[in-house]
Amino acid sequence: MSTVDAWAEHRFAALAPEAVFDAWTKPEALKAWMTLHLREREPDAEVTRVDVDAVSGGRYHFADSRDGSDAWGYYKVLQRPQKLAFSWFVSPEEEAEDNSLVTIEIVQDGAGSIARISHKMPLAA
Repeated sequence: MSTVDAWAEHRFAALAPEAVFDAWTKPEALKAWMTLHLREREPDAEVTRVDVDAVSGGRYHFADSRDGSDAWGYYKVLQRPQKLAFSWFVSPEEEAEDNSLVTIEIVQDGAGSIARISHKMPLAA
């Protein structure tokens, strides 16, 4: 099976690596930034569920007000504040295949930080 590795880099001028890491692992912080991001595309959309068990092997589950927009997975790596990795699924079939991995590496950048995000996933047919 062929895969694709999508990636992005985000700079946060005033956020320490610990704050960026926490934004991915603390339910209140996740809901806040996910809602802002979602509303950039759909002003009336709302994040309706954020469940997080931020331990190695722990499960997370996100949902929003759009129909069929749940995402879930399991934490593989939690090394606060520099790295986290987790599976990412949007269907039971994807979960059964278990071949989608998001990795976030966070580094100090002056008074802020840089988050490098990669998502390795199957190439769509």
